[in-house]
Parts: sequence; C-alpha cells; structure tokens
Amino acid sequence: MQTIEEEELCFPQLLNSSCRKTKQLPSVSTLVCIILSTISVLTVTLNLMVIISISHLKQLHTSTNLLLLSLAVSDFFVGFLVVFQILLIDGCWYLGDLMCVLYNIVDYVITSASVETMVLISVDCYVAICNPLHYLTKVTPKRVRIGVALCWMFSFLFVFIVMKENLKQPGRHNACSGECVVVFDEVAGLVDILFFFISPVSVIVVLYVRVFVVAVSQTRAMRSHVAAATLRGLVRVTVKRSELKSARTLGVIIVAFLIGLCPYLFLTITGQETIVSASSAVYVLFYFNSCLNPMMYLLFYPWFRKCVKLIVSLQILKRDSCEVNVA
Repeated sequence: MQTIEEEELCFPQLLNSSCRKTKQLPSVSTLVCIILSTISVLTVTLNLMVIISISHLKQLHTSTNLLLLSLAVSDFFVGFLVVFQILLIDGCWYLGDLMCVLYNIVDYVITSASVETMVLISVDCYVAICNPLHYLTKVTPKRVRIGVALCWMFSFLFVFIVMKENLKQPGRHNACSGECVVVFDEVAGLVDILFFFISPVSVIVVLYVRVFVVAVSQTRAMRSHVAAATLRGLVRVTVKRSELKSARTLGVIIVAFLIGLCPYLFLTITGQETIVSASSAVYVLFYFNSCLNPMMYLLFYPWFRKCVKLIVSLQILKRDSCEVNVA
C-alpha cells in the first residue's frame, strides 16, 4: 500500500524527483471539473455551429463573416485545450515532456492568431463605420482571406522559432517530474509581448474608441435632423439606431476580450514562469472568452440564431440549403 507521502506525489514511483500534487478538497475538484467540462463542450459546440454556418451558407460569405470564421476556428480549438486544464486539476502533468511542448505550441499559435484576428475585426469595423463609402473597395473578401492566412502563418512561424529549443530537449526546464514548463530567451519574450499583446491591444482599443465616438456622433446628428424635420411638419421618419447598436455590440465584445486577455498578458509581462497548474485560473479565464464569443453572436446577430435553427433541425442537410436566406 502507498504511504500518505507517496499519495501526494504525481509519480509515486519517482520518490526523489516527482512533483507534489496540489492539495484540494474532493468537492472543489469535482466542481472545477464540471465547470471546465461545461465550458469545453459549449465552446466546441457553439463555435462549430459558427464554422458550419459561415462556411455552408453563401449569403454569409462576406468580409466581416470571414473574420468571424477565423476567430471561430481558433475558439473551436480552444475548447479542446480546456480538456488539458481538466487533467491539471491536481497540478500534475501526466502526458510527457514532448506533449507539454506541443501543447504550449498549439496554445501560443491559437492565442496569437486570435489576437491578430481581433485586430483585423477592429480594422474592418473602423472602415465600415468611419469610412463607409470606401468599405467595399478597401475591404474585399480576397484581401480578408490573405490577411487571415498571413495571421495564422506568421503565428505558427514565430511560435515554432521561439519554441525550437524546447523541442530539441523537452522538459529541460522542469524542476521535477510532473511539471510542464517552457522557456524562451529574453529577445523572443520581448517580441512576443510587444507584437502579439501590447501593440494589438493598443490598436484594438484606439480603433474601437474611434468607432464608438463616430457612431454616437452620427446617431446624434440623425436625431437632430429628425427633430428639425418633425418641427417643420415634414414626413415623420424613424431614427435608425444601427450605428449606435453596432458600437455597443463591438464595445461588449472588446471588453469581454480584454477581460480575458489582460490577466494572461500580466502573467507574461511579469515573467512568472511557473508550473501550468499554478496559472491555470488565468488560462481558463482567457479560454472562457472563446465560449462567450458565439454566445454574443446568439444575442446580437439574428442570422446566427436562424442558422442554429437550421443546424439543429437538420435542414442544413437538405439540397440547396446553402442558398437559404438568413438575413
């Protein structure tokens, strides 16, 4: 029988080199497992619906929706990464050193591509609201496809370069067996922070603030015009609230994104290279944003609600279903 000391180790057979498990109450572990499992299932399911909807329906093949498709793909894979957090509830990594490095590579690629896609979405919204007359000529589906492809390619290339030393000798930075730590040099870390976090977040915030200001000013101008027309006895018209509604929608999405990203950004900037389990709460908060994105689509986009009905009712399997009007 195992002694109490052996039961507290990740690998009892390695008494001298094994890490210790994180002590948690059984009820807490069960609750965390249920929460993470729910997040994983919802993230995979909802984002898969977004992917199917935009890919299948020709009407949705717009520039903006192609960006949402890229974001949904990254969020879809995030749903699977949450499974690894479930395995780390006791603070031990059981999948080996090589799998640890591969997990971190996938994690970094998805995170970087997601951040860069959010930048493209903010640029798309900025041009659509602040320069609508030139939107169709400046933001074309072909340019969007090229931008999305470059985002994913650049993310993969950069992450592979900074992780190559960890691939050569997986686990060399682990203090004990059952730990999962990857480390890259200071230059790569600085580039990662500047080009994948600080700069993108700054661009996103500046553009969305500009979008919100322009949308509000346009709405106020429209209201003033309608009020003046009504006083003169002209035909009554209804004020269009699309600009303000769009600004509010974008505001909610970006706030949720920043709430999920900032703790992870803080952890990276401060250089807290600890075992994965010690920072799992930060990662889970970032991952949860991937579940929130399609939920916000359900709340704000009628076309997505119609697509969900088509998918659930299996009408999307019918012939010529790609021509269905969901506008």
